[in-house]
Amino acid sequence: MHEFEKISISEMSKQDMLMILEALEYTGKNTNIQAFLALRNSIIKELSILAESNEEEFFEYLKK
Repeated sequence: MHEFEKISISEMSKQDMLMILEALEYTGKNTNIQAFLALRNSIIKELSILAESNEEEFFEYLKK
């Protein structure tokens, strides 16, 4: 088996990404485990940089 330090997402739908982000937020808020919220924020930050937009604009884009 190959070992990976990073995994890229190349063919994920907007809906799937939105579901993952919302699940991370829900879980973080309902368990008080900050790692879930930090991961959500990190993903949004990285993807918004790739999309050349701010984080709020990118999140709204996923909702459309």
